[in-house]
Amino acid sequence: MKQKPYLQAFPNAEGYFGKFGGAFLPPQLIEQFKQIEKAYLTIGNSHNFIQELRDIRKHYQGRPTPVYYAKRLTEYVGGGRIYLKREDLNHTGAHKLNHCMGEALLAKYLGKEKLIAETGAGQHGVALATAAAYFGLECEIHMGEVDIEKEHPNVIRMKMLGAKVVPVSFGAKTLKEAVDSAFDAYLKESDRAIYAIGSVVGPHPFPKMVRDFQSIVGIEAKEQFFEMTGNLPDNLVACVGGGSNAMGLFSAFIEDPCEIYGVEPLGRGTKLGEHAASLNYGSEGVLHGFNSIMLQNTDGTPAPVYSIASGLDYPSVGPEHAYLFSENRTHAVAIDDEEAIQAFYDLCKFEGIIPALESAHAVAYAMKLAKEKKYESILVNLSGRGDKDIDFVEAHYPPEKYL
Repeated sequence: MKQKPYLQAFPNAEGYFGKFGGAFLPPQLIEQFKQIEKAYLTIGNSHNFIQELRDIRKHYQGRPTPVYYAKRLTEYVGGGRIYLKREDLNHTGAHKLNHCMGEALLAKYLGKEKLIAETGAGQHGVALATAAAYFGLECEIHMGEVDIEKEHPNVIRMKMLGAKVVPVSFGAKTLKEAVDSAFDAYLKESDRAIYAIGSVVGPHPFPKMVRDFQSIVGIEAKEQFFEMTGNLPDNLVACVGGGSNAMGLFSAFIEDPCEIYGVEPLGRGTKLGEHAASLNYGSEGVLHGFNSIMLQNTDGTPAPVYSIASGLDYPSVGPEHAYLFSENRTHAVAIDDEEAIQAFYDLCKFEGIIPALESAHAVAYAMKLAKEKKYESILVNLSGRGDKDIDFVEAHYPPEKYL
């Protein structure tokens, strides 16, 4: 019997990638998630749904985004050839709209009136508020108070797009608490709302669904890179918090002879609470309805996490990333704050591109890798632009120190 291609085989019918994934839900949400799964597997594969989504991507989002050879950055590093998949050029400035338009379209087909979600860096919040405005849906975004202060431009954008921004003031007041808060709000309105999860995390079917919506990144990149070079990239690099941008790129290459690197935030150091590098330092555990690798205290509760990049400071990682890492298909590496900031400024200086702090982690690792692999190609998912970060960076890491 012929073996199924990877993307058809994983996850299985219960939402598992090996032992990772699943759906650990309160009783009142089990039926709602079954409805979402059924809708996605039926409506999501229908001709009308696919055509409408393709039309949105082409005429509204501005896809395809290009692959770009970073010539001056490559010459500066003096090693392997660095290419960028320019998701920063996607409408709203990041990859997030790829799955937000899909989730909002699914909500519309399900007859839902409202989208509820969490956000860290604000990119998912902006993208979902954009999708809600496009489809005429209500939108409620939960965001930690720390991130509201740090990512002020995106907070303003969400409000301008008509979303209600709910400040989260408990715990560390960052991404994990925003997820907790959004989930609580969804419990009260699950009959008329959909919880549009912002990454390849959460209970099944969201890790699969978000990966599938984001797979357009890898599909485009594979074709574009081959057209440019006549080959596949030797190495793929993407930042990993929850991991949606990374799975979007990686998904097209899992069965190809490419080395794959997921770049986690090492923050200020290796001690618990100083970083958010789940794959590098975590262990198996359940959080927010799915089993994966997570950073946890000795009593099994989620550990405090930190990253300069608000979109990466999450104490777990998408279950598919946990599976691919456990099978030695991907490499888990880490970049600290200072390395990310330097890469942020290097990309500004040598290519005229201001990256999101999340994406700067991937750029920083690609620069390291280029020195090791002098004759190989490296394709980086530049997952977002840095407009949201410029005030924070200028205040805490002034350009005169790094340029």
